[in-house]
Amino acid sequence: MTPNPTYLLEKTEINLPLIAFYDAPETMSFEPTISPNKHARACMYSFYRKWLKGETVILTKDNFGCGGASHHLFNQPKRSHEDFIHFLADDEGLKANYVLMDNWVKASQAYKPENDYLLYGPLKMEQYKFVKTTTFLVNPDQLSMLMIGAQYFASTKDPEPVIAPFGSGCMQSISLFKDLNIPQAIIGATDMAMRQYLPAEILAFTVTKPMFENLCKLESNSFLEKGFIKQLKKVRSK
Repeated sequence: MTPNPTYLLEKTEINLPLIAFYDAPETMSFEPTISPNKHARACMYSFYRKWLKGETVILTKDNFGCGGASHHLFNQPKRSHEDFIHFLADDEGLKANYVLMDNWVKASQAYKPENDYLLYGPLKMEQYKFVKTTTFLVNPDQLSMLMIGAQYFASTKDPEPVIAPFGSGCMQSISLFKDLNIPQAIIGATDMAMRQYLPAEILAFTVTKPMFENLCKLESNSFLEKGFIKQLKKVRSK
């Protein structure tokens, strides 16, 4: 059965659209759509305002937006390994030295598309079978609610329900998950290169399909109807 996030969104007061990462064989079902300008570097999150209008960005191996997306979403680097290390370590200053930067890049896994098109845009439940991850765009209060929700069904023997790995915005959307078949979430939108496209108070909470389905199973016996969340809402209302 297709999960229904209505109750969750109502109780957490999340009003921004849910953003899905799709791996699909065609694009017509996702219209209205938009493609990156091939002559410019386009971060996936630069389409934030397009998402708010209901548009979905189409990425392909030939039109991927930016070099990082080509590397991490299609496994086709646009720089030599050495140039990439120097760019990240020297130009961007993301690690203390080349060795640390080199080890991180080598340990990173690229997403391997199953179809010709990767799409990122508003969640369309009728296309749920093509969804790989779903991103909630949230403020810190809403993030805390989803953090509790992600822990709700988890046991101490399960993989960590929420992680916050180092990486780019597009990596945090898909490739930093080691296994898309387990319930897990990533706290994202922590890459400074992409934060310019979001309101200052907005972070991302990206979930695998099993985690999304768990969150959609939260009901009135959960924290969503209990004292902590009611007190928080009361304080914020003032």
